[in-house]
Amino acid sequence: MNLISLQIETSPNFEKNLENLKNLIISCEKNSLILAPELALVGFAYDRMQEAATFSQKVIAEIKELSDDKIIAFTTIIEEDEKFYNRLFIFSNKNIVHTQDKIKLFPLGDEDKFFAPSKEKNIKIVEINGIKIATLICFELRFPTIWEQIKGADIILNPAMWGIKRKEHYESISKALALINQAFVVASNSANPNMAKGSAIIAPFGNIVKNDEKEIIKAKFDKDEIIKVRRYIDIGLS
Repeated sequence: MNLISLQIETSPNFEKNLENLKNLIISCEKNSLILAPELALVGFAYDRMQEAATFSQKVIAEIKELSDDKIIAFTTIIEEDEKFYNRLFIFSNKNIVHTQDKIKLFPLGDEDKFFAPSKEKNIKIVEINGIKIATLICFELRFPTIWEQIKGADIILNPAMWGIKRKEHYESISKALALINQAFVVASNSANPNMAKGSAIIAPFGNIVKNDEKEIIKAKFDKDEIIKVRRYIDIGLS
């Protein structure tokens, strides 16, 4: 399977963002896991939250149709009970196989003023096609206690919109996540001018594939790499 991290800009034009994302997904090979940056289609549209939430319903339907031979993951703005959530969707075989709302909202970006945190605290490992997948959304990378909840994952996804001033933090923490969990990490960060880029695919032993100039970053997933590292350096992960 291919692991693909998308590193794309998010414009104020929701439709343009959607067309770009769809074209990139279509261009990817079959049997790929594709991760888009945090809120890649609508951004942190604090002055357009209702519009973004309405648009997201269209997005969900259209992206789901592209997942017949791919696993696709992204976050978008969802409204429920008059509250807005930053919600991850994972699609496979034209189905929604997992949803997860962001728990840790970034106060420096005023997220806590506009979004509600997850109601269910449902950061967990999900199994798709025999592969154990977990997700931490952007700022959640910084919380070691959350890392405990995803021990044993084969692949950890991190959709992010991480600022350029903290680029080294993003890259260092992402690599540490792979090393500590002896897992593949797919880090997908925004390519907007004020964002850090740094998107990468990091293997369990710390090998990194990244390129700040590309929209599509690709590497092969090999379950044997996980098995070898966990045997060679046994820290109790299975």
